Amino acid sequence: MHTVVERDLEINLVLSPELSVPVPARLTYRTDDPYAVHITFHIGSDNPVNWNFARELLVEGVFRPCGEGDVRIWPTKVDGRSVVLMALSSPDGDALLEAPAAVVSAWLERTLRVVPPGSESEQLGIDDGLAELLAPTPADDLWLHGRRPSDESQGG
Repeated sequence: MHTVVERDLEINLVLSPELSVPVPARLTYRTDDPYAVHITFHIGSDNPVNWNFARELLVEGVFRPCGEGDVRIWPTKVDGRSVVLMALSSPDGDALLEAPAAVVSAWLERTLRVVPPGSESEQLGIDDGLAELLAPTPADDLWLHGRRPSDESQGG
């Protein structure tokens, strides 16, 4: 069974140093995709915008500037409030988003309790899948004893 950790919040879309617009958003973390965080903007609209990126990037970005390319995250203060800024770039455009640091940090802490850092691969069941894939079969016993399955049918 997979666990989902969600948090609805209001994120500000920064249009200029003087102007920002509140945007409803949802942070989602799923244990069946343990390395990623998902952010959906415009909750309840006909055309929500979804972004997915490494949880590790957001964890680091709460404390110090990080990321390059399409997703960059850094902490700062705006009007005395601690916020996390996210610069997102895509072929469709760029956005600078401002989220309350306390809300993002509390949500991240919940995700880290559900799947601690370094244990993400355990959620994927890769070891179990490999063990099943590599488990010996009756045909393996025939090969180990130098007989082919076709030899068995000939009474050999």
